[in-house]
Amino acid sequence: MNAATPSHALSCTLAIDGMSCASCVRRVEKTLLKQAGVTLAEVNLATESARIEWRADGPVPDTEQLSAAIRKAGFDAHVLQEDSNEDIGDNSDPNRHPTPWLSEGQQVALAALLSLPLLLPMLAAPWGLDWMLPGGWQLLLATPVQFVLGARFYRAGWHALRAGSGNMDLLVAIGTSAAFGLSLGLWLSNHHDSHPPHLYFESAAVVITLVRLGKWLEARAKHRTLAAITALRALSPDVAQVLGPDGQESTVALRQLRVGNRVVVRPGERVPVDGVILEGRSHLDESLLSGESLPVARQEGDAVTGGAVNGEGRLVLRVRAVGTETTLARIIRLVESAQAKKAPIQHRVDAISAVFVPVVIVLALLTLLAWGLGWGGLHADWTQALLNAVAVLVIACPCALGLATPAALMVGTGAAARHGILIKDAQALELARRIDWVVFDKTGTLTLGQPSLEAMDVQPGSGLDATQLLRMASALQRGSEHPLARAVLKAAQGLAELSAEQWHAVPGRGIEAQVAGQALKMGSQRWMTELGVDLSALHPRATDLQAQG
Repeated sequence: MNAATPSHALSCTLAIDGMSCASCVRRVEKTLLKQAGVTLAEVNLATESARIEWRADGPVPDTEQLSAAIRKAGFDAHVLQEDSNEDIGDNSDPNRHPTPWLSEGQQVALAALLSLPLLLPMLAAPWGLDWMLPGGWQLLLATPVQFVLGARFYRAGWHALRAGSGNMDLLVAIGTSAAFGLSLGLWLSNHHDSHPPHLYFESAAVVITLVRLGKWLEARAKHRTLAAITALRALSPDVAQVLGPDGQESTVALRQLRVGNRVVVRPGERVPVDGVILEGRSHLDESLLSGESLPVARQEGDAVTGGAVNGEGRLVLRVRAVGTETTLARIIRLVESAQAKKAPIQHRVDAISAVFVPVVIVLALLTLLAWGLGWGGLHADWTQALLNAVAVLVIACPCALGLATPAALMVGTGAAARHGILIKDAQALELARRIDWVVFDKTGTLTLGQPSLEAMDVQPGSGLDATQLLRMASALQRGSEHPLARAVLKAAQGLAELSAEQWHAVPGRGIEAQVAGQALKMGSQRWMTELGVDLSALHPRATDLQAQG
């Protein structure tokens, strides 16, 4: 549960299982809003989640009662704890999604395998081939698709009816059952004829297969999108090295850290929490959090953010934020909120979808009666009437209107997160289409983070040429992982290597070592100045290069 927001509201998130369309969303929202204390309920179909709010000074909703009310409406629900590793829309929880006898993809493949022989005669018709499987074989192939692989549509449709509502699953169940039932009746009454009538088992089987394929593709897209949040969570390590009062280090689970603890971060490790540097200097890679492609120098007194990667120096931090109060945790909440909240267009879609299913069913009944009774000069034919009514149901059943909008919003925010762009909420994403100009306040976020050696000047009187200087520099840099070191090593490829001894990195300054019997130091301008090196002869050239960017 979240802390009080500026609107003096508290909130929690529920995982909802079993929703299939915008009508389901509408039903869950109505159910939640009827519960005592709930002031806001936002249900997202793509993430299979519901976010509820209540006033801090009002009655607190009972989460068990909320879950029970949702189950009564025909869905499963449980509360997502904030300190849990479970992501919104994560299908990995076995209690939430019991493992079926076949995976979702395997069931889709099996449905396609059974439906293909039924579809072949239709595919062969344009080539002048007129043949059809015997009715018994059609029944044998279509039955498992209809009642085993399509059982989910019956269950979801029945739950909707019990709740006095309708959904897309109900349309699929009614439409395919009508086609299957008509075909079964025609086969039973004419299976002894030498020229039996056309059967429509393939219509029922193919519709179920295609709808299940669509749901499977949706689930895959959602899984890829949620990988962005998973990657953000992975930036935080599970444990930290705590420095005790006696100076001894001990490994502690991240959740046991407290504000004020001293934490040690070794070279190459991720910073576990937000803190302030007490001891040490280093370069930190903060690119996944700030977009800055190059490591940033940090020293005593500087603030560091959890998730950053420490470079070459050992750091001792004082913890200033843990758990949900860290910068990384707030970023994760922003991404989750953007994926779960509804854009303004989604509210309009929900309003239309609320009456969509009843309208489709009424239109299908009118179609049945018009063709069956011969209204408006139509030839009265109940077989054709039933086929036309089924067509109305089948064409409407995927409900792209209610499904595509939340899926598109979720995929969009997820794709942005993977590229380092965090969308504050769904409304911001919708308004982004009006953007004409984007202004960046620094160049670091627009670079690749792969420096190259652009210029090399030899100070007069040094007795070195450019090749000798580059060989010495590469010898010094060979033990470093700094991006600038990689640039020097790349430039020195193909040159004879020199060996470095007594190599030592000076955090925040540079490198020193013995190369070919000489004591060499290589580092920042600040370090050279501290060492008393005269750089005046190089200043004009350096200034000119800086002016060129």
